[in-house]
Amino acid sequence: MRTIIDLFERSCEKFPDNPYLWEKKNGKFAATSYMEVKREVLNFAGALCQLGMDREDRIALLSEGCNAWVYSELGMLYAGGVNVPLSIKLTDNEIVFRVEHSQARFLIVSANFLNRVRGIEGRIEGVEKIIVIHSDINEGKYVSFEQLQREGESWRGEHEKLLNARIHAVTEDDLVNISYTSGTTAEPKGIMLSHRNYVTNVLQSDSLIQIPAYYRILLFLPWGHSFAHTVGLYSFMYNGASLASVDYGQSGMEYLRNIPVNLQEVKPHILLSVPALAKNFRKNIEAGIKAKGRFTDRFYHLGLKIAYTYNGFGDDRGRGWKVLLKPLVKLWDSLLFSKLRKQVFGGNLRFFVGGGALLDIELQRYYAALGIPMFQGYGLSEASPVISSNTPRRYRFGSSGILVKPIDLKVCDEEGQELPQGQKGELWIRGGNVMAGYWRNEKSTAETIVDGWLHTGDLGYLHPDGWLYVLGRFKSLLIANDGEKYSPEGIEETIAEQSKYIDSCILYNNQSPYTVGLIVPNKMALREYIEKQDVESDSMDAYRVMLKKIQSELMAYRVGGKHAHLFPERWLPAVVAVLPEALNEQNGMINSTMKVVRAKVYDRFKEEIDYLYTPEGKEITNKRNLQNLKQLIS
Repeated sequence: MRTIIDLFERSCEKFPDNPYLWEKKNGKFAATSYMEVKREVLNFAGALCQLGMDREDRIALLSEGCNAWVYSELGMLYAGGVNVPLSIKLTDNEIVFRVEHSQARFLIVSANFLNRVRGIEGRIEGVEKIIVIHSDINEGKYVSFEQLQREGESWRGEHEKLLNARIHAVTEDDLVNISYTSGTTAEPKGIMLSHRNYVTNVLQSDSLIQIPAYYRILLFLPWGHSFAHTVGLYSFMYNGASLASVDYGQSGMEYLRNIPVNLQEVKPHILLSVPALAKNFRKNIEAGIKAKGRFTDRFYHLGLKIAYTYNGFGDDRGRGWKVLLKPLVKLWDSLLFSKLRKQVFGGNLRFFVGGGALLDIELQRYYAALGIPMFQGYGLSEASPVISSNTPRRYRFGSSGILVKPIDLKVCDEEGQELPQGQKGELWIRGGNVMAGYWRNEKSTAETIVDGWLHTGDLGYLHPDGWLYVLGRFKSLLIANDGEKYSPEGIEETIAEQSKYIDSCILYNNQSPYTVGLIVPNKMALREYIEKQDVESDSMDAYRVMLKKIQSELMAYRVGGKHAHLFPERWLPAVVAVLPEALNEQNGMINSTMKVVRAKVYDRFKEEIDYLYTPEGKEITNKRNLQNLKQLIS
């Protein structure tokens, strides 16, 4: 197999009647088989040819996940085109930049986002046609996707040889898509991924986790993101399995409300998740347990404690004396945990695969206790993206798993010298999954891929027993005034996870005398706390008490605290600034993959950071913290 077309054709021959896509229609999920999908794909390929699309033309795709999303991308590929997937969470300016920079000739948009496109139409003059999914529109540049499907079917009936020639002309070096980075820099880079990249990574992923043909996945991550793309769309396709789209409804809020409903309807066997979603699932589970009363809550936590001990850190599960706990683990599973899995996830879920930010070890242990382990993986879009993962056969909490096969990896210092096994440095990889480069950006391409090696920008090391450990972004390291470096992600995640009073923590140290922290408090938790204190809830004294509470939560990581010795003290925040707003997608502090855009946070709150290095800023109850907390709470 050389191309995605080869991969899809293989599955159509091997699994013709297996459902590939599930979509909610008329209030019920309906299946579309591999051969039925192929018919729709060929129809759309014919429609694009009829519109005059040439080989290698770019087509932007702005839509929620749905059947038409797959028809669109595969149709483009069959006709020799290139997809430019756009996240529905992008701002207008971000959409315009990507459409213009990619030189997209056509734009496909879901009816849910048609008004947004109308608002920017005058800024994307290079787009010749705007194809609207789930609409009967036919005016000016706008044309209905469904109408084009009908016209495409007629066209390919008359031009079969021409379409076949297009299909057979596609090579492994042709691009599948141009997927833009999340915008941590002023101008996002367009990652060029070829057929070779995707086919290689699908086969590499299959070397770690084989997906049975009967498996289903509810794909609620953005479909254009490389993780969902490779693992959700193409790995499932390769194995004859099926994927379901979340019922979007009429808005993003309706989409979120539909996820738990759709989980019960689809009953997926695998879920792809990011830490934020996994944490939200846990919060909902524990809120439900607490609502059932004290006895159930105590029974639940006792079961967790037993399962935590039995599971250990994954690779030592049930070993030694812990085997004695196996009957108790089975008992709690039958009485409680199996019921939770059915109530929340539908009852078929075998495991999660986690991408994005590093997963908290405690979070991994939690889901393993429930009987649905969450396997940390590692990848980046420039690598199509899967580089390593824990698997059902072999996993260790805290690691990023074992490498896919075949792939080359080495760990290098700042001078590019390879380090001995076990030492920390920047991860470099080489293989058929490494991107073709950045679209219209030769300089960044040359800086990122050197002699075939992709410089990932991530800090990590390879353990002698084969486990890969990824510690954070190489470029995000905290740098002390003596030059020592440390990755902040683990500290930040732990602080936010362990304290109910802290939603976010971002650390900063750029060759400064001490590390400082930017804190977004949990408003509800602080309000509940202050109600139990002998102080007027809206007074400045109340805000001082809240700040002291935040300080006490942070002191738990220092000598004498309950979390002491988890991290080196010099990398813990000596002083903190309370931010006046949350970090979210609306203000650009969180990107569409739920990662903190560190550079934007530092830039936005530069005054707060600078203030922390003044004598006045060292006191937690300083006037700026009091003002910001009041603004946030009130």
